[in-house]
Amino acid sequence: MHADKSSRPYAWVPSLYIAEALPYVAVMVIATTMYKRLGLSNTDLALYTSWLYLPWVIKPLWSPFVAAIKTERWWVLLMQLLVGAGFAGVAFTLNAPVWLQGSLAFFWLLAFASATHDIAADGLYIIGLDTHDQSLYVGIRSTFYRIGTIFGQGLLVMFAGWLERSQTVPMAWSISFFVLAALMLGLCLWHSFSLPKVAPHAEEQTHPDSSILLSFWLALKTFFTKPHILPALLFMLLFRFPEGQLVKIANPFLLDDVEVGGLGLTTDAVGFIYGTIGIIGLTVGGLLGGWCVSRHGLKRWLWPMVLSISLPDLVYVYMASGTPSFFAVNICVLIEQFGYGFGFTAYMLYLVYFSQGERSTAVFSICTAFQALGMMIPGMLAGWMADHLGYLNFFWWVVGCCLVTIAVSAFIKIDPQYGKKS
Repeated sequence: MHADKSSRPYAWVPSLYIAEALPYVAVMVIATTMYKRLGLSNTDLALYTSWLYLPWVIKPLWSPFVAAIKTERWWVLLMQLLVGAGFAGVAFTLNAPVWLQGSLAFFWLLAFASATHDIAADGLYIIGLDTHDQSLYVGIRSTFYRIGTIFGQGLLVMFAGWLERSQTVPMAWSISFFVLAALMLGLCLWHSFSLPKVAPHAEEQTHPDSSILLSFWLALKTFFTKPHILPALLFMLLFRFPEGQLVKIANPFLLDDVEVGGLGLTTDAVGFIYGTIGIIGLTVGGLLGGWCVSRHGLKRWLWPMVLSISLPDLVYVYMASGTPSFFAVNICVLIEQFGYGFGFTAYMLYLVYFSQGERSTAVFSICTAFQALGMMIPGMLAGWMADHLGYLNFFWWVVGCCLVTIAVSAFIKIDPQYGKKS
């Protein structure tokens, strides 16, 4: 495929990755907070929103066909248009009698459009930039993805919380999603001018179906015949077993009334905690994790990272045991998110390590599908467990589940030199 190299990467790379972050954050984080404020039980909101991981689980099934049907640029623009429509659809339905069914239907649209957008955006990044610019802009793309996350998880939730003081809860969130829709449609309009133009793959124009199906089959075969596939699969599926549960209940716990074991915080306070303090901890932890691995390799840092992603879950036990101050809550979330950012480095680098060799891109796509499945399944049951155990016992359960993370980490094989600077 050929790209228009005359395009200016600074005009589209930052905005493209803001656009990639917004729908993912809306589906995975904002939806949970919104449904809690709209009165859904933990059981229901965790079950319904965990199912929304499914498009990322099955994404490898259609990712080979994206570039074969149309160009990555075409897909990016279409998906951004659909995401904008999906945000507007959520906004319209929140004040309707069937608000739950209607909003969930549009969240499903958002999830599938977001997963497809991920495929096309990452493909456009590769073909739209030469190797020098790919290296140059990798930090920029990560930074602006974080900015999109801060806007969605932080500023937008804070905005909704501010509106809740003067509007009904459904109207406050409806206005917030209209803001998201307007922003996404504006990004789509900008990208219609700024994205590089690309030409279709010549080989896929000639014999698209047979070559793509064969490539997909060979990728599956390569994945399942790799050495040490069983411990690798268990690691992909279960390393995040505690996190898959915690992430669904953390925001509801902060929002729920003190009488039922929550902290009784306002919506805008939760937006501030996770969208600013939490993101700072996550980013610093991730950067430090990458630096440590580059110095001594992944194998050397595996166990510190496993403990880093596990032990900080104890801060939720502390918070659920009493009534911590707002400052203490911020410090607890900062510690937990820093530990997660540092520890998650080991997980993502192992997926890259495992994907090395033949058909590495396709194999990595399959790895990320198992990653999403590893978040979806435990998340579905997390709400039911929190409602039946109570928050304090639930968080003790999550801490106990960290033994699963430790167990699956003990059996993976890593080259001691992997990750070190050459």
